[in-house]
Amino acid sequence: MFNDFKYRFSRFMQGRYGVDSLSRFLSGVLIAIIVLGLFIPIPFSGLITLALLVILYWRMFSKNIPRRYEENQKFLELKDKFMGRFSNFSSNVSQFKEYHIYKCPRCNQKIRIPRGKGHIMVRCPRCGYEFHKKS
Repeated sequence: MFNDFKYRFSRFMQGRYGVDSLSRFLSGVLIAIIVLGLFIPIPFSGLITLALLVILYWRMFSKNIPRRYEENQKFLELKDKFMGRFSNFSSNVSQFKEYHIYKCPRCNQKIRIPRGKGHIMVRCPRCGYEFHKKS
C-alpha cells in the first residue's frame, strides 16, 4: 500500500520542480509565523500563512523549471550577500585578541598587525604605501 503511494507520488513529481533552498526558507518562515502566532497575536497571520503555503506548493509543483531555478539563484545571491557580512565580522572578532586590523589610507586594503610591537611603520602589501601606527 505504502509502496504504491510512493510510486504514484514519484510519477506525479516527474517533470516538476520540487524543493530547493528558497522553498526551505519559505517553509521555515511559515513555521515561525505559525509558532509565533500561538503566543503573540499577529494581525493577518492566517492570511499570511495561507499565502506562503500557496506560494510554497505552487513553486514545488511547477513545471516551469528554468523560471523556478532563476528565482532560487536570486535568493541564493541575496542570502550570500547577507551572510557574507556576518562571516567577515566573526572572523575579525576572533582575531582582535592577537592582532590590530588597519586599513591602508590610500587603497583601503585591510592589513593585520600583531599586537604589542609598539609604534611601527606599516607597509601596504597592495600599493606599497607606508604609514605609522601603534600596535
